[in-house]
Amino acid sequence: MSDTPDSAVRTYTEQHRAAFLDDLAEWLRIPSVSAQPEHDGDVRRSAEWLSGKLAETGFPVTEIWETPGAPAVFAEWPSQDPDAPVVLVYGHHDVQPAAREDGWHTDPFEPVIRDGRMYGRGAADDKGQVFFHTLGVRAHLAATGRTTPAVHLKLLVEGEEESGSPHFRALAEERAARLAADVVIVSDTGMWDENTPTVCTGMRGLAECEIELSGPAQDIHSGSFGGAVPNPATALARLVAALHDSEGRVAVPGFYDGVAELTATERALFAELPFDEDTWLRTAASQATAGEAGYSTLERVWARPTAEVNGIGGGYQGAGSKTVIPSSALVKLSFRLVAGQDPDRVQDLVRVWAEARIPAGIRHRITFAPATRPCLTPLDHPALQAVARAMGRAFGTKILFTREGGSGPAADLQDVLGAPVLFLGISVPSDGWHGPDEKVELDLLLKGVETAAHLWGELADALR
Repeated sequence: MSDTPDSAVRTYTEQHRAAFLDDLAEWLRIPSVSAQPEHDGDVRRSAEWLSGKLAETGFPVTEIWETPGAPAVFAEWPSQDPDAPVVLVYGHHDVQPAAREDGWHTDPFEPVIRDGRMYGRGAADDKGQVFFHTLGVRAHLAATGRTTPAVHLKLLVEGEEESGSPHFRALAEERAARLAADVVIVSDTGMWDENTPTVCTGMRGLAECEIELSGPAQDIHSGSFGGAVPNPATALARLVAALHDSEGRVAVPGFYDGVAELTATERALFAELPFDEDTWLRTAASQATAGEAGYSTLERVWARPTAEVNGIGGGYQGAGSKTVIPSSALVKLSFRLVAGQDPDRVQDLVRVWAEARIPAGIRHRITFAPATRPCLTPLDHPALQAVARAMGRAFGTKILFTREGGSGPAADLQDVLGAPVLFLGISVPSDGWHGPDEKVELDLLLKGVETAAHLWGELADALR
């Protein structure tokens, strides 16, 4: 265990709580909405604000890194220990669009504190979770008497995550030497709930596909030509119907090759979580669960690959009838991928599978969006255990483990830097990411500060 005194960290955090929250509120007032061009200047102002605040925190290197889109912020604080491991913290400073008329009870860019919570766009996603590292590193230094962190600390805070990180991979590749690290900490995630602190161990990857089938040069009369020419809507329906087998498995040959199977330990840890399926179904606005046979709901969402129909259409869709054979039909598919799957190979497999099922006389166009790779850190990895110990010291309770079913740019860092990705977040489902009245629980935010303060010593011990 790191020798950082827990009580000293807590005392320092409490002493600086008010100033910390004031600073966070100041940052939240900057409407850094990357998706809206009218806020381009605000996104840049957000980057400049953060760069200045990191310098004020003590980082000797703070830089704004330009991209073809919004700027990112890089900061670096070398350790005085020559053998200190290098840790890169990732987060983002851009936020989702927000307006009072969306259902907010207060101005989304005028943060307020109410009932132990700070409300404002970005409070949890992701400014609050980036910002707790500033007080965390200062608490780490104050409690240990160090003048530099126990690790060589780097931060990369991008400005386009809420717009799909279109330039992030290229930035990581271009700056790979500056970003080189032994481990990456992603603070853009959360915990199970307010009473169950957890560490996420991985995220699924994503491959997206659009398939368009074309038949006649125009819609044609189904009485004059039906039954005698191929119908692209029928062909598409058969293609979609063949996507899964009777057990809910994806029927694309080779799709499961290399998939990292759940261990008995992981399944047991998932089962420890206070999961209520009825509550989950209400959140999902659904009536029943479904999916691959032999797996629980959490296992399906977190640890199994999937194929989903995101949209489908073709032919007449208006009121009444219009008896035609449509000239074209289209389906949008997405594939969530898990550790061991290569998105490029999955795309090739899907293309071969689809083309083999397209009948003669039907033309096709299959296009794929840029893919996101999955990432997973083994439970016994020393850095993961260091994160769990640091969080356990802050929360004073056992830390459980989760995964996330979604996808994000963290896997690009793992792929480009060749470093394991770990997740440290204190947000909870009720924080309302992307919705009205986004908030962060202040007690949990300060637990994030304490976790970060403990983490650098824990990682220094674990990775030496």
